[in-house]
Amino acid sequence: MPKKKKQNNIIFSLLEKNSISFLTHQQQTTGTKNRINNGKLGQSTHHLLLLLPTSHFPLPPITPPQISMGPSALFSSQSPPLCFSSSISKFTTNYLPPPQCKPPTVAAVSASMAAASPPPTCLGFKNLMETFAVDVQRAEGRPLNVALKSAFTIASSRIEGVENVAIRIELSNGCVGWGESPVLPHVTAEDQTTALAKAADACLFLKNSSGKTLGLLLNQINALLPGHSFASVRAGIEMALIDAVANSIGIPLWRLAGGVSNEITTDITIPIVSPNEAAELASKYRAQGFETLKLKVGKNLNVDIQVLQAIRNVHPHCSFILDANEGYSSDEAIQVLQKLHEMEVTPILFEQPVHRDDWKGLGHVSKVAKNKYGVSVAADESCRSLEDAKKIVNENLAHVINIKLAKMGVLGSLEIIDLARSSGLDLMIGGMVETRLAMGFAGHLAAGLGCFKFIDLDTPILLAEDPVLEGYEVSGPVYKFTNARGHGGFLHWDNIA
Repeated sequence: MPKKKKQNNIIFSLLEKNSISFLTHQQQTTGTKNRINNGKLGQSTHHLLLLLPTSHFPLPPITPPQISMGPSALFSSQSPPLCFSSSISKFTTNYLPPPQCKPPTVAAVSASMAAASPPPTCLGFKNLMETFAVDVQRAEGRPLNVALKSAFTIASSRIEGVENVAIRIELSNGCVGWGESPVLPHVTAEDQTTALAKAADACLFLKNSSGKTLGLLLNQINALLPGHSFASVRAGIEMALIDAVANSIGIPLWRLAGGVSNEITTDITIPIVSPNEAAELASKYRAQGFETLKLKVGKNLNVDIQVLQAIRNVHPHCSFILDANEGYSSDEAIQVLQKLHEMEVTPILFEQPVHRDDWKGLGHVSKVAKNKYGVSVAADESCRSLEDAKKIVNENLAHVINIKLAKMGVLGSLEIIDLARSSGLDLMIGGMVETRLAMGFAGHLAAGLGCFKFIDLDTPILLAEDPVLEGYEVSGPVYKFTNARGHGGFLHWDNIA
């Protein structure tokens, strides 16, 4: 009788509780299967999900299980695995392992298996959180200072340049992740000095935390940098860690986030300026293809109306977002809406009309704006935590929540996104004044999730120079994410102060 031939097989199997398992084995023709869990063979109810090209592994068709879940489940260690491959075929890209990276360190797959296998085209992030062992070799934060083209004035502050913190994390496999912690006076809790100090603490912690899973490490970073007080630093660290892991496994962040699309369209912001300056900017942005203008208001009601009229003269068909940055009283906010109504102008959104702690005023403006003028109101500064979001939902205080990673961190933002969507609120995604590092991460998230009605990720356009290399492509208001791994942007680290 001829000797039975051994073969390497990589197969998928639908297992109990609608989970999907990645199985590999040296198999006799009897078909005995061994599960792999955390590098050990044995039984487990948690499995790493890898969808691999099947040209060399002919398999019968598999129908993915239908699982209802929100975006935070992608980053949750307690949520069911999910792959969005069925909805992203139009954006299929061939991914090659980054040349600067060694094979990924995944606890559920041996090093030899990782090196031999084709790169994944989709990976359930929940499983990645549980199985990817993070070994940080280097981690550092440095000042990221960039001048603006012109001063940027809002109701609560004025800045002439960016003084943020860049985060670089390098794993032992050679893969590097990049993050950014923005600093905006009177908005973020941290100044640059504080942000650098806390980033240094977090980086030291990461370098001394070898071998922990990504999920455990992110949870510990949240404990080390808790709440709104350190949300911006936390977000920068989270971005860099997730980017490094995405680079390790060879997929872009938009696909990891859900894969709905690989592009977004943003608005453009006109800060508080004179009517003539506003008209010049509006005319310029119209020529560049921007159809939605976000106008900063809230310092002087009468001047705000004059600015709106000037913009309307040069860009008559644009959509307006008003952002008061807490600058109005509730009566003033309603007065602005009445003035615009008389001009036959209806904003598509009225963002943070009153002080962040004026919950009664926010609720009152929201009710009048929607019922009398048909205008939605967004909570921005008023929503800095999951508890704030729950209050807004339970008391019907706003129609839209503005998600900013620097207010809530990455994981915290995903929790609020889940809550808003399940409660029927619309979503906006915005940022502080940031480079394309932070905006690239947020843009990938917005494109991959596909759940944001309003997108306000324009501030890199306002910078006098762009220190970020590669990353997303910009064509007027459209950002396209064509990079093969992570968010794609990076800095010349030696050139950073």
